[in-house]
Amino acid sequence: MDSQEKLYSPISGYTILALCLIVLFSSILLLIGLRIPHFVFGVVLGIAFIPGFFFVNPNGSRVLVLFGKYVGTVKENGFFWVNPFYTRKKISLRARNFDSERVKVNDNIGNPIMISVILVWRVRDTFAAAFEVDDYENFVRVQTDAAVRKLAGSYPYDNFDDEQAEITLRSGLDSVNEHLEKEIEERLSIAGIEILEARIGYLAYAEEIAGAMLRRQQATAIVAARHKIVEGAVSMVEMAIAEIGKKEIVDLDDERKAAMVSNLMVVLCADKDITPVVNSGTLHH
Repeated sequence: MDSQEKLYSPISGYTILALCLIVLFSSILLLIGLRIPHFVFGVVLGIAFIPGFFFVNPNGSRVLVLFGKYVGTVKENGFFWVNPFYTRKKISLRARNFDSERVKVNDNIGNPIMISVILVWRVRDTFAAAFEVDDYENFVRVQTDAAVRKLAGSYPYDNFDDEQAEITLRSGLDSVNEHLEKEIEERLSIAGIEILEARIGYLAYAEEIAGAMLRRQQATAIVAARHKIVEGAVSMVEMAIAEIGKKEIVDLDDERKAAMVSNLMVVLCADKDITPVVNSGTLHH
């Protein structure tokens, strides 16, 4: 969208204030001293100038409108005076934070999740913010909520159900945040809004499935840990049998090797302490 914003350079308020005070007090003194009614117009004129004064703070602006016609935007800081018939709409140019509410949506594979976004934004085009949308602050809130809902439906929460997913909401935050920022910027460009940063502020499974998903994650972690334990145990058993045979500590036939492998695997893979049984007889009893 092409910007229709145009800068307006108002008159210094100090100059007009000095002239206004001179006219006002001179008219009052002449009216009292000479008692000429015509000087009343000077008093009225001095009072009529007063509504034209205004301030513009740093990173602030005033959008000027005359009877429905856009005159321009004052972005210069200071004390100014303009035509008293101008309406002046204040628009801040400062960066603002917006922390959206947590909304319940479905991810790419249908799981209900809770998600919110943190947005840093500011007004870039005062004309668009003032006239292209009805309320630009509410527009930011509504469009951000819509962008978050669309984003959540574009990715799975994790890759437990979709192992082929390269980017997920939980693991691919950089890519997801970049997508989110682009999506919000496209939606808010009509209102002259510039996005400085957009990122996911909260992400979790919805309450009704959170318990089940936690148990699934725990089960997955246990399986992964057991897999590592078994791999290590097999290596240790293999090394033990090899060392026994190499040093000729005892001659193990296949039956004894099988018994030793079984006992060592039980000891190494058990999740509880093993109580050994001491054999006081021979190897065969």
